[in-house]
Amino acid sequence: MTAPVKRGARITLLNAERHLLNDIADRRLTRDNIAITYAMALGSDEHVDWTKVNQAILDRWSPAALTYIKDKAWKFAEGRS
Repeated sequence: MTAPVKRGARITLLNAERHLLNDIADRRLTRDNIAITYAMALGSDEHVDWTKVNQAILDRWSPAALTYIKDKAWKFAEGRS
């Protein structure tokens, strides 16, 4: 699920790391949901402890899920999805 955003517009996610960790811990959210938050965090100007975030994904899912989430997040971040 993505909200329509005018091309060239930018949405900033504040407290990106906290949002990611909370979303990862929420069992109602899927890998696709996490990929959207991950993509927004990629564009954040804030520091994100990616090792911590990626470990949380591994703890919940698997190495394959981490790859899936990262690939999908980069597609979102680059506007390819």
